[in-house]
Amino acid sequence: MFWLNLLLSFFGLLNPLIATTQAALNTNLAIGSFSITPGHILAALIAVWASFLVSKFLRFVLEEDVYHHLHLGRGISYAISTMLHYVILVLGFFIALGALGIDLTKLTILVVAFTVGIGFGLQNIINNFVSGLILLFERPIKIGDLIEVGGIVGEVRRIGIRASVIRTADGTQNNRAQWIVYLG
Repeated sequence: MFWLNLLLSFFGLLNPLIATTQAALNTNLAIGSFSITPGHILAALIAVWASFLVSKFLRFVLEEDVYHHLHLGRGISYAISTMLHYVILVLGFFIALGALGIDLTKLTILVVAFTVGIGFGLQNIINNFVSGLILLFERPIKIGDLIEVGGIVGEVRRIGIRASVIRTADGTQNNRAQWIVYLG
């Protein structure tokens, strides 16, 4: 970057490049009464990307440094990390909406209507989501437990929001196979 800056400055191209880039990022695109710029879109994308990075970093720090010192029960650390991940992603989404210039107070009516429609259309998925949350917080099943589902016995390897993974020893693939058990 330093050499590129020196090279562009030497040929007198740095200031025109900066001016052209600013003009391109500030170009106003109007759709009805809503106006947006490529700079706002870029800021929204950066906010979403940054929320993924922050979530990944915090989960890494918690799993590598914090959980080992707290002596939490099996599965509690996974539940905390998963909920932290979703909270950070939701916050990043709202920051991205703010960067786009969308007024969140006007968005509430649309969100309520959209939620009702999704609630009717995706009842099974929402049921699975709530079941996953119950498994994460009540912990009737923990990672490492042996369970039987449909006559198949396996060890719980991962408990997710929508699905959990068990590993069986039935010899189908390297003496182990992964089954996704939908909760709901």
